[in-house]
Amino acid sequence: MESFILSEWLLQNFKTLDDSPAYHRLYQLICRAILEGRMGAGARLPSTRDLAAELGIARNTVLQVYDQLSEEGYVRAGVGRGTYVQDISQDLVDPPADPRDPLDHAAAHQDSIHDLSRRGRALVSRLGFSNLQAGAFMPGIPDVREFPLKIWSRIQNRLWRREPWELMRYAPAGGYGPVRQAISDYLGSVRAVRSSAQQVVMTTGIHQGIDVAVRLLCDPGDTVWIEEPAYWGVRNLLLSAGLRLVSIRVDEEGICPSDAEHARPPRLIVVAPSHQYPLGMVMSLARRRMLLDYARQVSCWIIEDDYDSEFRYGSRPLASLQGMDESGRVLYAGSFSKTLCPGLRVGFLVVPEPLADAFADAVAELYREGNMMNHAVLAEFIREGYLAQHIRRVRRCYAERRICLIEQIRSHFGDALEIIGGDAGLHLILALPEGVDDILVVRDALQQGVVTRALSTYYLERTRARSGLLLGYAGVSPEEIRPAFDTLARVINTYL
Repeated sequence: MESFILSEWLLQNFKTLDDSPAYHRLYQLICRAILEGRMGAGARLPSTRDLAAELGIARNTVLQVYDQLSEEGYVRAGVGRGTYVQDISQDLVDPPADPRDPLDHAAAHQDSIHDLSRRGRALVSRLGFSNLQAGAFMPGIPDVREFPLKIWSRIQNRLWRREPWELMRYAPAGGYGPVRQAISDYLGSVRAVRSSAQQVVMTTGIHQGIDVAVRLLCDPGDTVWIEEPAYWGVRNLLLSAGLRLVSIRVDEEGICPSDAEHARPPRLIVVAPSHQYPLGMVMSLARRRMLLDYARQVSCWIIEDDYDSEFRYGSRPLASLQGMDESGRVLYAGSFSKTLCPGLRVGFLVVPEPLADAFADAVAELYREGNMMNHAVLAEFIREGYLAQHIRRVRRCYAERRICLIEQIRSHFGDALEIIGGDAGLHLILALPEGVDDILVVRDALQQGVVTRALSTYYLERTRARSGLLLGYAGVSPEEIRPAFDTLARVINTYL
């Protein structure tokens, strides 16, 4: 393209891009002309003086663009000799022709999936998360409207005035010292967890806690026991780490390994003994002792997932499995996502003392933790008694909502449908008759604006799966529960 023709092309297109600065418009257009072949190798660019006059911009702007293009290898320039396009053909490879419609986004998405590793493809093919994080009847979600914002803000403002700079840096290994001590003291009093502050390692939640435990304690191919059914998030995390999962059935007393399963010891066991997810049973004392004795005998590790044990209705929270452990085989994972709000992203691991320094260092090395302002506020919040006060208040609130939901179930279905695990936590399960596809019920309910989850999707072995619906009640008021369940009941009735 001759210089005068290029000038006309630049002038014509320059005016259509008047939303960005002149420098960016000119730079983008010349790059485009070179890459699209409008200007071949050796073509001369207009002089800076002429181009500036034609485009009506400052000559310095054109000079800056030409300098940038020269530095990036698009052009070569010499004083008094003009500016010419470099030969970049050796850097370009013609892509093979693609016979598909360029707007075929589904096909493009499939290509992107195939570009992933085997582990990546396996992970994205079994996603369990949802972008819907509120409303009836999303399970596992507290009511963030109950968050003690005024108290939290008052403490935060006090800390901003007192020591802001120290709290704006990366956290030290293990996390902010005062919050580790406050959590250790709190867990000792309410969950019978035995620990020092050094054994508390701060994380962004239970997922990250289990992730770092797997990295430090397991190798790809190692065997891990999980409960059947189990929380999909932990299951997918373990699978994506290349571990071999063995699903161990649960009964009314909790995890129940067979003699054959006992004969093949795992490297790691992941359990939720205080409130099994999603079925809700409590692991019996006999099973707890069996599990701890077995871990000691075969030298495997146990991760105790204690995600919402604070919410028991009619009885006190149960003592932890970790508090019974005499051989140092239990890692206790918890968070404040259910007791306060998920958006804080504050969790913790309590690890056996010999592992404490390694875990603290690994979290610092892998994740470069910060978030110290929230940790500092939380430390004060716990020490001043506000956490215990808040939990007592929302426990009463959630208990009322639980009763409301159970009353709605009974009013529509009487005793025809079983309610499972409704005496603790933030959700209950409404069992569906055998042969009813709970995935279809969930799909149809969502089309009517009601969110729930299918129980069958929590099973690793689908042949064992039961049909049912997880109904979260904590995040919705009674006024919201009643009409939402009326809608859900109409959907369920179409399948009965």
